[in-house]
Amino acid sequence: MKLDYVQALKRVADARGVWILHGQEPLLEQNLLDAFRQSWQQQEIERQRYDISSVNDWKNVFNALNSLSLFSQQLAVEVHGNIKPDANGIKQLKNYIQQNELNLLLVVMPKQDSSSLKSSFFQLIEANGVVVPLTATYPQDRQRILNLEAEKLGIQLDADAWQWLMQHHEHNLLAAKNSLMRVSDTFPEQKLIQIEQLYSCLQDQSRYTTYDLSDALLAGNLAQAVKIFQYLVAAGEPYSLILWTLSKEMRLLMQLYEQPQNALQLGIWKNKVSLYQQALRRLHPHCFLAWPALLLRIDAAIKGMSEENPEHLIIQGVAEMCGKSLFLSSTV
Repeated sequence: MKLDYVQALKRVADARGVWILHGQEPLLEQNLLDAFRQSWQQQEIERQRYDISSVNDWKNVFNALNSLSLFSQQLAVEVHGNIKPDANGIKQLKNYIQQNELNLLLVVMPKQDSSSLKSSFFQLIEANGVVVPLTATYPQDRQRILNLEAEKLGIQLDADAWQWLMQHHEHNLLAAKNSLMRVSDTFPEQKLIQIEQLYSCLQDQSRYTTYDLSDALLAGNLAQAVKIFQYLVAAGEPYSLILWTLSKEMRLLMQLYEQPQNALQLGIWKNKVSLYQQALRRLHPHCFLAWPALLLRIDAAIKGMSEENPEHLIIQGVAEMCGKSLFLSSTV
């Protein structure tokens, strides 16, 4: 079965079997993941996360799905990566679908090309589970999604305000959501937002978005990247969304290093390919080895699962992507 983002949000609480989310809209991915994690916590469902960097990593996923801890009756396994299972993995996936009615396998992947969507992996899931494309192709789709965000904030926009917001941010849903949050904070008593409130609130404050951060990271401009990061934090950007941007760019660079001819298939926009290629030429492949562990440390710090400072760790990640190190070795 195929569901769009809005339909998927309504079915999160009852999700079982296997779901796959794929696309390049950070707002949609983050919202769905937040909804799933909240639902699992409310239902006391055990959650495990796996990052797929090779086909062999799928063995850990299926081993987890076939075993429960002593304190759990249900399990949600969250998988991130862009590598599909091999023939043996497909066989294990079929067995899981046929025999397991309580657990959930949630696979999160970047945007897929048409050939990937026709693969046996996607076909099996679409026939027996749920496939959710994280896309908002048309203006009415984007407005419907952003209207849900406005409802969460307890505000409405009149027609002219919607038109201005959509034109101001073009296709950037994440930036548009941040603008809704900003105007809601600026005019807390105003429930119907008009174009005047939007314009006065945003004309001087919409300088940077996470897309600007991505460009600075790929260009290796550490000073600009730190400046944008600090601006985003001051503007109320959640650490989790900044981590999503950092993680996405790191993983794309690592994948492009392994598959230099497959930039478009990895979900890199055509007009951005040269930026990623320049970044790869600037970076030493040895640095890639430390990135996954750093991302996990940042994630744990954001969730309060460690005593480390998430802001300091994110700046460390920004520096690493720019080819710099915050820790200089010294000899005595």
